[in-house]
Amino acid sequence: MAYSDFTLPDALRSFGLTRQDQAGLFAAAAPVSPSSILTAHLEESAEYALRLNTEKARSELLIMPILMEARRQAHYQISVFSGASFIVDTAQRLAGFCDYLVSASPESLYLEAPVLAVVEAKNEAIVSGYGQCIAEMVAAKIFNERAGTPRTVIYGAVTTGDAWSFLQLSGQSVVMEDGYYYLDRIENILGILLFMVRPNALLENPEGRLAGTVTKHHE
Repeated sequence: MAYSDFTLPDALRSFGLTRQDQAGLFAAAAPVSPSSILTAHLEESAEYALRLNTEKARSELLIMPILMEARRQAHYQISVFSGASFIVDTAQRLAGFCDYLVSASPESLYLEAPVLAVVEAKNEAIVSGYGQCIAEMVAAKIFNERAGTPRTVIYGAVTTGDAWSFLQLSGQSVVMEDGYYYLDRIENILGILLFMVRPNALLENPEGRLAGTVTKHHE
């Protein structure tokens, strides 16, 4: 069974997790203005990607550029892996390919712990990606623990490229942001992504502005 085979009920049941929605889960994450690089790219490509309306177009023209912007804003101290094989525990069915993994290491030739976030791309309804994303978050938690770099919280996102849904795994609890963020709120999307990869840090925007990341929490 691959990550993609997990439905939301199956993932919760398999790993003994509880789930809840929480409005404003990431409200403390300060908005971050996009660089001129991302702004120009979205102005040129966003409408085209949505018109093509394929998962590949949305991944290449929307999701990866936004994740690379987060890497740029984090001064290249994180790595983003696309389509990475992530075999963690075959007995628990935690094996397969992840659309995107974000690591706290700047190493880009191989995946190095700690894995901080999982982003799952879906061309159809976002809800169909929750089970897969949660299974990958559980795998990331185990991966970090085995590498000696445990994290108390693992973050995840499921996105169609224009709509983003954020969630976190803490202990045996999965909490989902109640509602979606769309591209017209790109500052919020970037702020949450940066919060996910560098909580409690101040990040300097490549165009000279400062963006703060604050705390979160769970159930």
